[in-house]
Amino acid sequence: MVSVLAFDTAGNGCSAAVLRDGKIVADRFAAMARGQSEQLLPMIATVLGEAGLAMTALNLIAVTVGPGAFTGLRIGIAAARGLALASGVPVLGVTSFAAVAAQVPRRAYAGRTLVVALDSRRAELYLQAFDGDGVPLGDGALVAPAGLAHWIPSGPLLLAGDAAPTLAAALAARHPEIASGPGIAHAADIARLGAAAWRPHLRPPAPRPLYLRAPDTTVPREGAGR
Repeated sequence: MVSVLAFDTAGNGCSAAVLRDGKIVADRFAAMARGQSEQLLPMIATVLGEAGLAMTALNLIAVTVGPGAFTGLRIGIAAARGLALASGVPVLGVTSFAAVAAQVPRRAYAGRTLVVALDSRRAELYLQAFDGDGVPLGDGALVAPAGLAHWIPSGPLLLAGDAAPTLAAALAARHPEIASGPGIAHAADIARLGAAAWRPHLRPPAPRPLYLRAPDTTVPREGAGR
């Protein structure tokens, strides 16, 4: 059976988990908006120790690729690439949308569209819609408040994610329901998605960050620093 180490630093938390033989055997989570760089590697060491596995005994490393905080994404992906280089274990990237959608049982949105809404730390929301079988209805997007009504699919809705209450308020006339659950990516769900996607002798492409918006930058004034 497959053994997977998974971790997330993309959002407002830091988590790591190990799945072995179809079960989560070690799991850690800490809520935080910053500081994942100090917490992640010790957390990974803890879950591997609890699972009794060395890095080289793993079949797969799974990591969130976003969308999320720029610094958090870089921390997680860099750690995954470094561990993969040292151990030879392949790495799979999982979107934050897929990780949150995995927390919602399929029966909960049968006959409805599931919309995952994630906090961008700005007025816009990160959004992706899924059909009743959990299949994405197009790519994720960064949507401004003025564009929500046009972007959201028609029909009954179930909302998930840490920005679901904000989206529900904007769509109040449609009476959407908010799914129960943490609403942010968690390593346990990422591990299960990784195990479902793993195939022997198949190496996924190197994970790349899914930003959906440009980083906040300041253009230097002409002559600055001279």
